[in-house]
Amino acid sequence: QVQLVESGGGLVQAGGSLRLSCAASGNIFSISVMGWYRQVPGKQRDLVAAITSGGNTNYAPSVKDRFAISRDNAKNTVYLQMNGLKPEDTAVYYCKIMLPYTGAVWGQGTQVTVSS
Repeated sequence: QVQLVESGGGLVQAGGSLRLSCAASGNIFSISVMGWYRQVPGKQRDLVAAITSGGNTNYAPSVKDRFAISRDNAKNTVYLQMNGLKPEDTAVYYCKIMLPYTGAVWGQGTQVTVSS
């Protein structure tokens, strides 16, 4: 069984920064894609950023140039550095990893609130 533990969310003023972490543990042989999604009440969960095992990244247009995703394969951990935060970045942020045969595994979510 694989578990994801997220940390780093919180309350920050507009223009501030936060760093999210997501550590995977359990029966893990390899992780192909690691990513972050976010969701606000009443809306769908949207991709924020993703990174492959080879280091290729993909960002939502609204966060490109402000957020940076990275991963430590030795620690099975993915990070999201969020700079220049805006009130519209307020959401619950979820970590997601893709495992061979198992498929997608989601974290429990961490709240990010940006005050104006």
